[in-house]
Amino acid sequence: MNTATKAAEPSYLKSSHHRLSRYGPLVVWAALIFIGSSSALSSTNTSVVLRPVLWLFPHASEATLALIHFLVRKAGHLTEYAILALFAARAFRTSTRELLRTRWFWVSLLFVVAYSLSDEFHQSFVPSRTASIYDSMIDSVGGLAALLCARWRTRKS
Repeated sequence: MNTATKAAEPSYLKSSHHRLSRYGPLVVWAALIFIGSSSALSSTNTSVVLRPVLWLFPHASEATLALIHFLVRKAGHLTEYAILALFAARAFRTSTRELLRTRWFWVSLLFVVAYSLSDEFHQSFVPSRTASIYDSMIDSVGGLAALLCARWRTRKS
């Protein structure tokens, strides 16, 4: 679309396109987290990750494999919520609402914490999953770490 065509667009189309590009990635990532909270990513299904470890370390004990599996799963929690926090920060920092724009850090953090709690609540209804406040805390720490990096980066520039 050329600039003349863009200029001829009604303002409500421009704002809805901008809103979609701002909030779309956040909504899609939140949906992926929700889908991941189903039985598809339960610990029994993610134990497949250990196959390369078994190939590299064929004499690893069951306890070592269990520890590696545990750490990989917790790193997943940290990472997925760090990404969620960055999408939230991107959306809120560019919002047309002044409150969201000026308080993007706290609004993003509140969103991440609330979403992690709701995700654990959702898991309490999935038979192959267990809800854990500790997982929610790991999620929140991942989000906080990403937001601190984003804040540091915006202050640096």
